[in-house]
Amino acid sequence: MTYEQILSDIKKKVFHPIYFLMGEEPFFIDTISDELENNILDEAERSFNQVVLYGSDVTAKDIMTQARAFPMMGDYLVVIVKEAQNVKDIESLSDYLDKLPSTTILVINYKYKKLDKRKALAKYIDKKGVLFESKKLYDNNIPEWIVKYLSSKKYNITPKAAQMISDFLGNDLHKVRNELEKLMVALPPSKRIDDADVEYNIGISKDFNVFELQKAIGVKDFLKANQIINYFGDNPKENPIFMTITVLYGYYTKLLKIHYSKDKSKSTIATMLGVNPFFVNDYLDAVRNYSWVACMSCIEILREYDLKSKGYNTGDMSQKELYREMLFKLMTAV
Repeated sequence: MTYEQILSDIKKKVFHPIYFLMGEEPFFIDTISDELENNILDEAERSFNQVVLYGSDVTAKDIMTQARAFPMMGDYLVVIVKEAQNVKDIESLSDYLDKLPSTTILVINYKYKKLDKRKALAKYIDKKGVLFESKKLYDNNIPEWIVKYLSSKKYNITPKAAQMISDFLGNDLHKVRNELEKLMVALPPSKRIDDADVEYNIGISKDFNVFELQKAIGVKDFLKANQIINYFGDNPKENPIFMTITVLYGYYTKLLKIHYSKDKSKSTIATMLGVNPFFVNDYLDAVRNYSWVACMSCIEILREYDLKSKGYNTGDMSQKELYREMLFKLMTAV
């Protein structure tokens, strides 16, 4: 089952006997677990019929001892195991699951790891319950996720504002969700969230951010790019150089993909790059200013400054000086 299907079932009060939530992205695991914790039982029932265990404190046998009990004056007993990746003998759960009462709902949060799907435990859960793998989103998927998340809450956001949030916060979905909640508290659903709203409520400058930097670099706007770099250098905690290098590395990689693509239609490029069609013209402008050879040179420059940002062969250069030197080399690359 997908993340959306699981949440839809929970809202409809359609529950499964076992939920094994595993994988690299904790946000989806936490959200599903929280929804189950808050929606299977009402508040009064939770005191008697909901048990929360922690993986570092229990064995598989301890979990099943709790799970084989019966609810007190209710329909369900809910057993939630958090940090289950710390249960050393987790695979031995397969020895007990057939003996679970039909009144038990077992929720297992198994973060940053996956079960071996060839073994008995995964096979059993996949057949009898929900075996959900929570995969990490790539950076270029975050703007789309932001749009969908806000849409599910009856809010809209401009492509630029979504990109700004993504560039600033990265792919930490818990952090992104928290900032989106701030926006929804501050703004009515009728207001389409734009870059000015993001600047005012989250604190991301609409003029001095990585999105605007790569746009300035792409059109060879030396003045604007230097203004942004100087701002970054004066505010290094909010704009660490290694984060900027990561974003720009992805930017030049996208330009290379366009160079090597036979089909340069806007729809094809948007799909290939995983970006909103709104931004395709910016990439096409950049491709005219940076040949594929220049893009390769820029990627080498970024690798050089990635090392320098970590202290390799930098002498006593400040982050601001590194920023300035790197920008000059990028914008004059041939």
